[in-house]
Amino acid sequence: MRPTHMNGLAKDGDTTMTGQPEPTGTIGEGPLGSELQLQRRFAEPIETVWSAMTESAELEKWIGRWEGDPSSGKVTFLMTAEGEDAPAEECTIRECNPPRSLSVETNVGPNMWHLRCELSHEGGVTTLLFAQRVGDEQLSSVGPGWEYYLDRLAEALRGEDVTAVDWDDYYPRLAEYYEPLS
Repeated sequence: MRPTHMNGLAKDGDTTMTGQPEPTGTIGEGPLGSELQLQRRFAEPIETVWSAMTESAELEKWIGRWEGDPSSGKVTFLMTAEGEDAPAEECTIRECNPPRSLSVETNVGPNMWHLRCELSHEGGVTTLLFAQRVGDEQLSSVGPGWEYYLDRLAEALRGEDVTAVDWDDYYPRLAEYYEPLS
């Protein structure tokens, strides 16, 4: 099933009428060098999107939850959308400027992932830029994954059932697009 994206707003680069999600990620320069960048637009206030990205109870609606004290600079992240058996991941908060930007590092298996999000709001539309540093992991794997989770975020913000976003629509179909970006 193709999610109804961005509360009725189109994803950047999404012009297909096939009923299948299309890849939107591009390579751009970020604070740590080359990164995979994905954008989504929401007809929600910036504070609502920020809460969905940072508050544990809101985050759990679409991807997972964190435990611990964020003021310590570290939390434990549990990717509950992957099932109850998903391992806990230590997450270091590198930058947090509510409601505009968040940068974290997290251990995913043997790899360190560098993730960041930036939010802006103009004309009643909140734009999310989500990025992961290139080289952290194969983009053919993480690209479809972030498309999937960001579409679940869009559904959560709309108050829709995030389980209607089907992983099988994303992987392995979108992996071909992301492979040459690595």
